[in-house]
Amino acid sequence: LGSLQKDLEEVKVLLEKATRKRVRDTLTTEKSKIETEIKNKMQQKSQRKAELLENEKPAAVVAPITTGYTVKISNYGWDQSDKFVKIYITLTGVHQVPTENVQVHFTERSFDLLVKNLNGKNYSMIVNNLLKPISVEGSSKKVKTDTVLILCRKKAENTRWDYLTQVEKECKEKEKPSYDTETDPSEGLMNVLKKIYEDGDDDMKRTINKAWVESREKQAKGDTEF
Repeated sequence: LGSLQKDLEEVKVLLEKATRKRVRDTLTTEKSKIETEIKNKMQQKSQRKAELLENEKPAAVVAPITTGYTVKISNYGWDQSDKFVKIYITLTGVHQVPTENVQVHFTERSFDLLVKNLNGKNYSMIVNNLLKPISVEGSSKKVKTDTVLILCRKKAENTRWDYLTQVEKECKEKEKPSYDTETDPSEGLMNVLKKIYEDGDDDMKRTINKAWVESREKQAKGDTEF
């Protein structure tokens, strides 16, 4: 996050100095990319914190009627129809526990499953940041032999989900070479600026050089804006 925030500072300074439309458009696009990535990283951080808090809830709420400990479910399968996104969780013997022991809570962009007292253990699965909104009222669960089926009703029917969650989508997009920040978060920004400079005319090059020098001087004085 620190590196991304520094990149954002740099882009903002350059954007203030740039006068050429092409330069401003490119820097504005880069600024939006960095802001989106910062936002996503903050959401992931909040999600992890929420999951830790959520995992603590079942022990406190259901302690009087459960035994053992809570197992986090990580293996599942999913597919979709025009109306539903379907998540399949395999749990041996789940069809033999009381119906009220299998609980699913939905929100517009998440769901969490809690199976209580299955062979002396509790099982929990929390999925946040679903790729698209779902209908809370239209979503449900079904318990079949050794399987829990979660049915998330799509708010927008006849739309395809390429991923189950937003995080999965972002991870796949980061694998593309167009904007790789794995080794150096500022590499993408530097490549963009380099390309603008190489393709630009003399006026554009002078604008970039001037903005670059002024931004460095401003940073050296500690007079950056964020």
